[in-house]
Amino acid sequence: MANHSIQNLSRATKRAILMTVDTLLIPVSLYCAFALRYGTATPWDLIGESSILFVVITLWGGGIIWLLRLHRIKLNAFDTHSMSNIGVAALILAGSAMIVSYLLNLSAPRSVPVLLGLFFCLFAVVVRVGGLGLMRWLAERGGNRKAVAIYGAGAAGIQLAAALRQAAEARPMFFVDDNPNLHGLVVAGLRVYGPDKLDSLIGPRGIEQILLAVPSMTKERRDEVLQTLSGNDVEVRVLPSYVELMSGAGLVESLRTVAPDQLLGRDKVALDTPEIAKTYAGRVVMVTGAGGSIGSELCRQLLDCNPARIILFEQGEFQLYSIDQELQAEAKLTGIPVVARLGSVTNKARVAGVIAEEGVEIILHAAAYKHVPLVEENELEGARNNVLGTKVVAEAAAAAKLERFILVSTDKAVRPTNIMGATKRMAELVVQDTQTRNHDTKFAMVRFGNVLGSSGSVLPLFQKQIARGGPVTVTHKDVTRFFMTIPEAARLVLLAGAYATGSDVFVLDMGEPQKIVDIAERMITLSGRKVKDPVTGVGDIEIKVTGLRPGEKLYEELLIDDDSLLPTPHAKILRAQEAMLSQVEVASMIRELEGSIDKADTDRLRRLIECRVDGYHVQQVEVS
Repeated sequence: MANHSIQNLSRATKRAILMTVDTLLIPVSLYCAFALRYGTATPWDLIGESSILFVVITLWGGGIIWLLRLHRIKLNAFDTHSMSNIGVAALILAGSAMIVSYLLNLSAPRSVPVLLGLFFCLFAVVVRVGGLGLMRWLAERGGNRKAVAIYGAGAAGIQLAAALRQAAEARPMFFVDDNPNLHGLVVAGLRVYGPDKLDSLIGPRGIEQILLAVPSMTKERRDEVLQTLSGNDVEVRVLPSYVELMSGAGLVESLRTVAPDQLLGRDKVALDTPEIAKTYAGRVVMVTGAGGSIGSELCRQLLDCNPARIILFEQGEFQLYSIDQELQAEAKLTGIPVVARLGSVTNKARVAGVIAEEGVEIILHAAAYKHVPLVEENELEGARNNVLGTKVVAEAAAAAKLERFILVSTDKAVRPTNIMGATKRMAELVVQDTQTRNHDTKFAMVRFGNVLGSSGSVLPLFQKQIARGGPVTVTHKDVTRFFMTIPEAARLVLLAGAYATGSDVFVLDMGEPQKIVDIAERMITLSGRKVKDPVTGVGDIEIKVTGLRPGEKLYEELLIDDDSLLPTPHAKILRAQEAMLSQVEVASMIRELEGSIDKADTDRLRRLIECRVDGYHVQQVEVS
C-alpha cells in the first residue's frame, strides 16, 4: 500500500521532494565538513564565524542542483551517468565554497570546501540508493505480482531481474542455470538452482511463469530447453535478443513467446560478406518505402555499410517520421547523414527531384502494396503503385544514370493467383525492359518468401490470437510457404545489389516450404500452451480453418524456370535469367494498364493480366 501511494505521486511532486532533500544536504554536508576538520561534533562557534557561507552556498547550490537536473534523476534509473552528474555538482560546490571564502575573507580552513564536496557527493548517492532500496522493499511486500523464475543467470538474466523488480506485474523468485558452478550462489539477490531442482520449486514458490533469458543460446539447445520446460504446467516465455534487451526500454514488455528465427524450421543463412560493405561504402543510397518492414531494416543495415548518405523515401508521414527518429541517434554516432523525404513513387517529378537534389547513386526499391486481400479488392491502386510506381523510379534511375537499382519482389509473382503477385510480376517485366534500353545502370530483382515478423505476416497475427486465448486462424490445412526473417530479407537485397550484372533475379535458398498449420502449432507450444484437440476438447488454444482468401495459393514458387539458375559467389543465393517481354509488348502493357486506371476499369485490368502475366490463374480450392 505504501509503495502504491509513492508510485501514485505526480512527477512534479517527486521532483520537488528530491530537490528539497538535495538542497538540505548542502548545509548538512557543510556542517559535517566543519565537524570533521575540527574534530568535534559541536563546532558552533567556528560555524558562527562563517554563517554567511552556509547561506550563500545553500542558495547557490540549489541553483546548481536545478541546472544539472539532479532532481530529475529517476531512482529506478540511477546509474554511473547519474553519479557523474552528482560528482560534477559536488566539484562545483567545493569550488564555489573556496571562492566565497576567499572573497569574504572567512576564517574557515581551505580544506572545508573540499570536505563539503565529498560529503555532498556521498550523501546524495546514499539518499538515492536508500530510496531505491526502500521502494524495492515495499514492492516485495505488496501487490499481486506474478511469481516468475528466470532461466539463465548471465548478463541477460541479471538485466531482466533488475527490470522485473521495477515492474508491477512480475516478481523474480530465483534463477535456473545449466552452469553447475553457479548452483547455490546468490546472483543479483536471487539464488541460483540447477534445472533438476525446477520441478520441486515451482509449486512451493508459486511460480506462474518461466522466462528464458539466454539470448546467446544456440537454436538447437534453446529448442531442447523449451521442450523440457513445456513439461511443467507453467507458461514459458523467451527473451528475444541482446539488441532488444540492451536497449533498456520495455524489457518486461519485450518478452515474447517466440522469436521469428524459431519458426524457420532451418538454420538462419549467414549473409555477411565483404561485397556488401564494398558496394555501398561511400555511396548515396535511396530506399523507397523506407518506413515499411523491409525498407526500415534495409536502412538499419545500411548504417553498417558506411554509405555517404541514406535517403529515406516514403509516402506515409508517420512511417517516415518513425524510421527517421529511430535512425537519427545511430546516424549521429556513425557520422552518416540520414535524410527523410516525403513522396509517392508514382510522382515522377518528386522522384526525379529527390534523386537529383541528393545526388543518389543506388536505389533500393521496397515501396509496394503487398497485402494480398487488400490489393485484390483495390486492384487499380495496387497496379498504379506496384507497376507504374516501379516504372517511374526505374526510369528516373536510368535517366540519372545511377549505379544500381534493386527491386524488392515476391515469390507470389511466380505464376500468380492474385492481383498483388501479378502486379509485382509486371513490375519485374518493367525493370527487365528498362535494362534493355539502359546499360549505365545495373537493374536487378530480389524475390522473397514470407517474411516473418513483417507487417501482415503470420507471426504478429498468431501472437495476438494466442494472447487473446484463440482461436488461431489458418486458411487451409495444406497451405505451405517459404519463410525468411526480416534481417535475412534485407541482407539479400543488399547482396543482390553487390552481385547484380543486369536483369537478373536473386532468390535465397530457404530450404523446404513449411505448412502454416505447423507454424501455428509450434507457436502455441512455445507459448507454454497446448493445442486444443478438436475431438476431446482437451487443450488451450484452438486452431480454426477459415478457408482460402481471394487470390491465395496453396503453395508458392520462387522461380518461373528452374533451368535458368546460375551460380553466385554465395552458395545460398541463386541467380536466374528469366524470359521477358519485348520492348513493344511492355510498352503496350503499360498503355493498356494506364488506360485501365484512367477509366477505372477493373475488368480491363484483369484481362490485361491474364494476357501478359505468364501463368496467372484464379485458383479454386475447397476448404478442408
